[in-house]
Amino acid sequence: MLTWAERLGFMRFRASQIAEVTGGQLIGADAMIDGATQDSREVKPGCLFVPLVAGRDGHDFISDAMVRGAGAHLTSAENGPGTAIRVRDTNTALADLGAAARNSIVSPVIGITGSVGKTSTKDMTAAVLDSLGTVHASRRSFNNEIGVPLTFLESPPDPTFVVVELGARAEGDIKTLCDLARPDIGVVTTVGVAHTEAFGSIDAIVRTKGELLDGLPAHGCAVLNADVPEVLGLASRSRAPVLSFGDRGEVRAREVTLDDDLRASFRLESPWGRAQVHLTAHGAHMVPNALAAAAVGLFLGVSPDAAAAGLAEAELSPWRMEVTLAPSGVVVINDAYNANPESMIAALDALVLVPGEGCRVAVLGMMAELGDWSDQQHSRIAAYAKTLGIEVIPMGTDLYGAGASHDMEAALDAYKELNLRTGDAVLVKGSRVVGLEEFARKVLDG
Repeated sequence: MLTWAERLGFMRFRASQIAEVTGGQLIGADAMIDGATQDSREVKPGCLFVPLVAGRDGHDFISDAMVRGAGAHLTSAENGPGTAIRVRDTNTALADLGAAARNSIVSPVIGITGSVGKTSTKDMTAAVLDSLGTVHASRRSFNNEIGVPLTFLESPPDPTFVVVELGARAEGDIKTLCDLARPDIGVVTTVGVAHTEAFGSIDAIVRTKGELLDGLPAHGCAVLNADVPEVLGLASRSRAPVLSFGDRGEVRAREVTLDDDLRASFRLESPWGRAQVHLTAHGAHMVPNALAAAAVGLFLGVSPDAAAAGLAEAELSPWRMEVTLAPSGVVVINDAYNANPESMIAALDALVLVPGEGCRVAVLGMMAELGDWSDQQHSRIAAYAKTLGIEVIPMGTDLYGAGASHDMEAALDAYKELNLRTGDAVLVKGSRVVGLEEFARKVLDG
């Protein structure tokens, strides 16, 4: 008799099999299902719609999902049209399905966590591994109890590698995700004060990131940032061998330079040899992420030259250090996806390196989830910007001490009053909840 993993095969499965795995009840005709989504707007013909209950109740969108062509839907409430699988809890059912999909994958799984750089490192790692076969990676920042199971459910048949991003808001979160993902290789980019509101302390953040290493198999690898003592100190938690990256690491960058578009070049040095690397990503702070990605690839058999080629072709997720010239001639750095103190300092450093003698302006939203550290860290960033000669326009917050711009229009008015022109540069950055990508769009639209 075939196991569920064997029957799942190509991530195509029957509604009756979904009922079996989730302990649910099939209602209506059995149907062949291909993939899954929790977003009714992303429904593809024949996929499974998973109505999650969070800020909004996904059950309200079942009818829309089925109209768009969903082959079936889960439900813990009223049935919608078409084929349904009734379960006790849709969130739990999604986790069960993700675990079943993971069981069907025999290729190496790479898990990536850290306070900063997870998504960029994930994108670069996928690009580095591409020369060895089919790589499946998390979409955007699919790094939580929803995104991780969906990542495995979206996997193509027989991927050569799966790269999954792992996020956390509290101790135990990484362990829960690793119980599902069971990574063979674990990457820790860095640790910092992001999410201290939930964690309570830096020590708790370090312990949580270390959960990734606890379950690594002996044949795997722990890829750790040698320039962050707290990260390198996690090595004792891994029974897998450790491969370090960074200035003090085994995989390191030498002779780092930036071009006029802030793209870094460097000589990659490693136990496997050397190669010259030219990144498409903007900012010197992308170099450690590139080293982490290269370390994974080198461990898995990618040559230094192939790793360099992959890094040169890596495409990052949107709103991460996108450097664009506005119609006014102003250089706009759109780094609006998220923000914490470490990434904010890196972005300000990048801003002052933009070629030219003009003004340097930072449109900054709040850094969320810093808890008791919030006032201190926002003041720290404001002071740092001042030392660099950067004028700060706060949007929706007074935490930077420069007067609050409470809405988009007020921030745009403050920006327009500066009458910026060719030679000037502006950074747009804040936590995702602020929505600063819209500000960047308006500036670029002129």
